[in-house]
Amino acid sequence: MFGKKRGKAKKAGPPVHDDLVVSGVLPGKFRPPSTLCSRPADRVGGLGARRWTMALTTSLAGRVRNTSLPKSHALLPLLEAVVNAIQAIDARFGDDAEPGRLSIRIRRSQQEAVDFSHVGPGRAALKPIVGFHVDDNGVGFTPENMTSFETLDSDHKADMGCRGVGRLLWLKAFDRVTVRSAYEDEAGCLNGRQFRFSVQGEVEPDGEADTPAEVGTTVSLDGFKRPFQQSALKTVEAIAREVFEHCIWYFLRPGGAPDITVADDDGAVSLNSLMHDFVYSDMQRTSIDVKGERFDMVSLRLKSSPRNLAPRLYWCAANRVVMEENLTSKVPGLYGRLRDAESSPFTYVCYLSSDFLDSHVRADRTAFDISERVPGTPLIEDVSMDDIRESVLKEVESILAGPLSAAREEGKVRVHEFVSNRAPRYRPVLSRLEPLGVTVDPSIKDHDLELLLHSNLQKLEASALAEGHAVLGEAGSAQPEGYDERLARYLNTVTDINQSDLAAYVSRRRTILDVLSRQIRSDDQGRYSREDAIHSLLMPMRTDSNEIGTEASNLWIIDERLAFHDYLASDKTLKSMPITGSDSTREPDLLSTRLVGSPVLAAEGGTLPLPSIVVIEVKRPMRNDASEDKDPIQQCLDYVKRVRAGGVKTALGRPIPPTREAPAFCYVLADLTKTMVDRCEYAGLRPTHDGMGYFGFNEPCKAYIEVASFDRIVNAATERNRAFFDKLGLPSS
Repeated sequence: MFGKKRGKAKKAGPPVHDDLVVSGVLPGKFRPPSTLCSRPADRVGGLGARRWTMALTTSLAGRVRNTSLPKSHALLPLLEAVVNAIQAIDARFGDDAEPGRLSIRIRRSQQEAVDFSHVGPGRAALKPIVGFHVDDNGVGFTPENMTSFETLDSDHKADMGCRGVGRLLWLKAFDRVTVRSAYEDEAGCLNGRQFRFSVQGEVEPDGEADTPAEVGTTVSLDGFKRPFQQSALKTVEAIAREVFEHCIWYFLRPGGAPDITVADDDGAVSLNSLMHDFVYSDMQRTSIDVKGERFDMVSLRLKSSPRNLAPRLYWCAANRVVMEENLTSKVPGLYGRLRDAESSPFTYVCYLSSDFLDSHVRADRTAFDISERVPGTPLIEDVSMDDIRESVLKEVESILAGPLSAAREEGKVRVHEFVSNRAPRYRPVLSRLEPLGVTVDPSIKDHDLELLLHSNLQKLEASALAEGHAVLGEAGSAQPEGYDERLARYLNTVTDINQSDLAAYVSRRRTILDVLSRQIRSDDQGRYSREDAIHSLLMPMRTDSNEIGTEASNLWIIDERLAFHDYLASDKTLKSMPITGSDSTREPDLLSTRLVGSPVLAAEGGTLPLPSIVVIEVKRPMRNDASEDKDPIQQCLDYVKRVRAGGVKTALGRPIPPTREAPAFCYVLADLTKTMVDRCEYAGLRPTHDGMGYFGFNEPCKAYIEVASFDRIVNAATERNRAFFDKLGLPSS
């Protein structure tokens, strides 16, 4: 609570001012109660004003509650303890880190069930982690360090980037902390200190301190809270690697890091050995300038391992790693591992640090208080994350010039092989896509490469469209200098794009024919595809052309002219089709009115009388049940009669007058089984020259009839498109 003592102002004088001075300390058993009491101060001058001071009581529980610790950073409290230990060793031994010793002991539960989440080949299940011991031979908890520990947001060690909040992270993830420490006083005598730290008890003594044997500190983090325990790494190797990467700054500095080990009951890992096992060598140390701020970059070549396949940028502050960013594809050619003439495959990583980052890191050290981007205005000179990142990436491209050049060449070979063998539609525009930045990881999957090429093709089309508006908009005015060249460049681009579209269309036809060829074959159990599978390939079921458009159908397989029609209904009852006006619930497979000779009519939606009527019936491959009641030929003719009878409407709602003159075409797709051949002969149809179909003309209905086996349909469609397939290098059989 804030309070103040009121005073009476003199009539002729100024009003009385009550000044409030507050200081924040961590309440605990080591802080004298008197510091929390209000007391009057001397009068200031002769103005009659009183100045009061009072200490601000801080709630440790509230501070811990308001401290952020994402579960993805579950080991950050341990890492804070490790960094504190390294700094304590530095304070004792100075630049000579060699005498320093730091051990991290993982404590596992002896009662709880084992954790199988990490288990893999050759690995045993592990007990859950319940805590850690961090032991060092640093300077210890001197009186100065103890005072700093008791003061929240202490500025002690501020010059090293410390914020005095690391111990709050301890209580965020652990139930309690125990500290046992020994330090030398000014006389060189050893003094012991041990205390407990928790939300409930805050800072309290932990019995009488044992007689210390040597200077140092042991911090015990106990009661690993389950949400963080479940999210944390489990194995000694993984935890050691996490500590190593977080503290790698200390390994890279002159003098190196102290001897650090991570161990549990089953094994131990030396972090100093990781430097040799995971790092080939450090590359040149460079610095960049971003709007007057200096940033230092330490680049490393890491040996390949399952965990470091992606190139990464580490954003550091206060000698700690704060953020990790994947650099994959952010520099052309930077995908996974690189190779140069001097080393085996390596993964590039960069550690970025600066005074600017130190001063803008958040208290929890999980992010920076820096805008992601700053609007481009001359009045704003603030440094944004995008500004820093852009400069870093330019420097990375310069540092890795040789390896990146080789990687880009491999990626180009991968793209050309894919386009030549799998995606010929991009061949006409490939030379235009590459300048847009189409550089890929040589190991990219076909699906992902297709998406990338398609995305860049869309960019090219959008650019060409904008250029076309600009160029053609100048056609009626005085043509500026260079207009002819711009027009020629635009037309050349459009030509290449149109060729790409044509290649895509032809390639799609090849794919559709391949699918149809598979559908008409029997499976391992001798079963054939149902009618609806083939039906859907020709035309989506229960739809009409007003719903899906003409491009969704593949009726060109039967007849190229079927791509032009006024109305097309698929597997819908005649009653539901506007073109028939019939109450029948019998369903023709496909029915359309063709407008081959009248393209304007196709665009306008149709004129009367109808130029022609087409009916298509599809049967299951190798179906052998055609009979008088199930005669597909007669079904087609019945559909023609209903349409000819008049009184029906077009798709646009106009009545179709009775007519006997419009030609009708009936196509039956069915294998020539015995019963199907019988129905063809009964209808008076003649066999085709290749023996794979029948054809004829029904005079009463004025309808041409063709019955074709699936093999005949596939073969005929392939032959019609063979020249296009060969031109694109696609297989035509």
